[in-house]
Order: sequence, then C-alpha cells, then structure tokens
Amino acid sequence: MSERIYKIAAMAGDGIGPEVVREALKVLRAAEGKFGFQLDVTEAPVGWAGIDAAGKALPDDTLALCRESDSILFGSVGLPDRDPTIPKEERPERAALLALRKEFGLFANLRPVKLPAELAHACPLKAERQGDGIDLLVVRELTGGMYFGQPKNTETLEDGQLRAVDTMVYSTSEIERIAHVGFKSAQLRRKHLMSIDKANVLENGVLWRDVVTRVAAEYPDVTLEHMFVDNAAMQFLLRPTQFDVVLCENLFGDILSDEAAALAGSLGMLPSASLGATSGERTFGFYEPAGGTAPDIAGKDLANPIAQIRSAAMMLRHSFAENDAAAAIDAAVGTAIANGLRTGDIFSADDPNARQVGTTEMGDAIAAAV
Repeated sequence: MSERIYKIAAMAGDGIGPEVVREALKVLRAAEGKFGFQLDVTEAPVGWAGIDAAGKALPDDTLALCRESDSILFGSVGLPDRDPTIPKEERPERAALLALRKEFGLFANLRPVKLPAELAHACPLKAERQGDGIDLLVVRELTGGMYFGQPKNTETLEDGQLRAVDTMVYSTSEIERIAHVGFKSAQLRRKHLMSIDKANVLENGVLWRDVVTRVAAEYPDVTLEHMFVDNAAMQFLLRPTQFDVVLCENLFGDILSDEAAALAGSLGMLPSASLGATSGERTFGFYEPAGGTAPDIAGKDLANPIAQIRSAAMMLRHSFAENDAAAAIDAAVGTAIANGLRTGDIFSADDPNARQVGTTEMGDAIAAAV
C-alpha cells in the first residue's frame, strides 16, 4: 500500500460549489490513479449547507473533520438572498471562511493569474497591453489587517447616528512571515517582487514598507519595488506584464487579486491556496476558487470548474509536494483549452475553433487528459 496517503476534507458549500468540487475530485482521482498516491476524501457541509444541516455555517462535525485532515478542498459559501434571515455574525463568509482562516492560521493566500494565449479574447485589455502574456502571482496576507483587527463594531452615538468602526492593524512578525512567502515565491518565478502599500497616508503602510525592505536583504537575487495601492490598481490595467509577484496586505490583496482575475478572462479561471504552518514535509492548506457561489447559474451545468480544478492542483503541489501530478493537471487544463473547450464565461462565438461545453464535460475532458 502506498505511504503517500492524504486525508482531505472536501467542503463544497453553496451555489455552484457542489458542481465544481465534484469535477475537481474527478480530476484528482484521475491523478491518483496515474501517480500512485492515495486520497482519503471525506465530504462535509459548510455555509448555508451547514446551516441547513446542523444549524450553523461551520458545523462542529465539519470543523472536527478539518482538524483531522491534511488539507481542505473548499467550494464556495454565501447566498445573498438568505442573508437577511440571520445575524451578520452567523453568515457563512464570517462564521465559516474567516473562522477557518483563524482556526488554522492560514496567513498566506496565493492567487496565480495566467492568461492562456487561446483566451486572449476573454481579457478586457487590448492585445498590445497583454504583451507576450499575462502571468503574475498575488501573495496576500490573510489573517491580519482590517478584516481581523479590533475593535470592530457598529455603535450608536449620542445624537442617534450610527458609527461603524473597523481597525487596520499589523505587527512586525505578521509582515515578516508573509514577506518571506512573497520573496520565496519570487525566487521560483522571475525574481521580481512588487510590494503594495499606502505608506503615504497609513501608519500600517509605513511599517509594511519598512519591514518588507528589511526582509529583502535576505533575498539579494530578488528585485524589490514598492507601489501605492491606487497606482497598482491602475497599472494592472495599463501594463500588467510588469508584474511578477505582487505582495499585499489583506484588504488590498482581496481587491487587487479580484481585479487581476479579470485579466485571466474570468473568475472561473482563478485558483487560490491559503497556507498555514509547515509540519514536517506537509503544509496545511485551504484550497478554493477565487469566484463565488453564482447562485443564478447553480445546478444548470454552466459553471466553469477550472478554478476549482487548478485549486486542487495547488493542493497537490503545496500541501503534498506531488509536483508531477499537479503539473499534469495544469497541463490537462491547457489541453482542454487548446482543444477549444469553453464554458460560457470564456466562450466567444468569434472563435471558429471554440465549442461551448458544460461543467461536467469540461471536467471529463480535463480528467481524461491527465
């Protein structure tokens, strides 16, 4: 029996989550059969599925499963139409997503953005702005900043007005550890790191820039530049090819990585990995597509499963060092695209070689190509 046995908590969640997770598991099974490792996959409810099954977005049994697993393969959570029915603190985005990040110390989020040549039409930028190809990696700090800072509340003032307070806070150690992830990522790519801040007006930005600059001395082979976040948002659209690794704090990384997703043609193309501490040879990770639940197309075989499938490939690479299998999945995605298969979000009627397919057919084609 193989000693390469990996225990995975598969949490499909809401909306299109169950459909795309199903296809990712299909592709993982194809890789399992070819590359000799074993997957011990247990599915569990989360999000509104968790609320319906057990009364809360992150059921106790689901959390227990996660603690016993080597990694989490996550779909998506959130159904805006149902949000008014429960307090905001109990909604899936807070009670499940943020809770899991905190529970497992998932401090580093990696979002690779790459535009295949065949999907140049799906990018909103003109061809001259795409250059020789868009290929960047957003490294986002995930457990600090405004999303987790305290105090965080809404209070009533003496004159009856409501005042909402969110606190943006970072410590030296939090910035150092994400900076190391950014620089190490750059060493494996084109050796350029762009650090994003707002040092001209935010104290957090001043500290961020100082700490990242100091950490850079440990990576003399990587070129470091700094850019204000507002300029970065503009440069993503004007000249995205200048970016290799983009290092961001939590809020800025959330916004910029979604903006970058448009450069890849669709949110349905953008995977992500959220990583915690490394124990031995394994890094606990949380792997999910960058897109949301898309309830308007749920259950219609319309969702693009590529982001979820590529997230599964990132799991094999970052948590289990199954690099050959991960590369095979990425190559299989490329093969499906090269063969003209397109879900609706990346389909163009102007492309004579393209054929629109559904979620299942896309998953079948990628699994067959592994």
